Amino acid sequence: MEIDELKAVAEGLLFASGDEGITIKQLYRILDVSESAALHIIEELKFDYESSDRGLMIMQSHDVLHLTTKPEHSSYFKKLLELPQTSRMSQAALETLAIIAYQQPITRTEIEDIRGVKSDRPVQTLLARSLIEETGRKDSVGRPILFGTSKDFLTYFGLTSLEELPPLPESDDSDDDSNEADLFFERFSDEIDKNLND
Repeated sequence: MEIDELKAVAEGLLFASGDEGITIKQLYRILDVSESAALHIIEELKFDYESSDRGLMIMQSHDVLHLTTKPEHSSYFKKLLELPQTSRMSQAALETLAIIAYQQPITRTEIEDIRGVKSDRPVQTLLARSLIEETGRKDSVGRPILFGTSKDFLTYFGLTSLEELPPLPESDDSDDDSNEADLFFERFSDEIDKNLND
């Protein structure tokens, strides 16, 4: 792999590692290069980011690298935070929220078993919007985190308790589980849109 491609992959890894960041050791193991080569790649990326027409920089804290915004642009990020948040949620977030609402307490793995796809991002979105919260840990191997809906969830949907959630579609032997789930998610999505537009 050429240096430019390695730099591109390293940049993607820095972005994907988010707030946790990535260590030099993780980086050179994933890229399958020597430690000195990984350090060289990071130095080149740092140099690229130092250009005034780039909005990002690499911050290093001990051995952990983070991709972050430049401090000189902080006033613009403050304006962004002050803007009203868009109320639309992705279909993945809606599905995940619906599953948590009706199956809580539930682990991320259990959510993924129901959805059939990875659900890290939707769960993070819902946590960031305070619609769900960690409710404890399951007493099983690895003690995974359990998630449930929050008080904000009830407020958001104008509910006083979870008992007021719309009922799930009745199971019908002629319908398979996926059709039933599709109907439910569609109904739940309509409920969300109605609450948002009220």
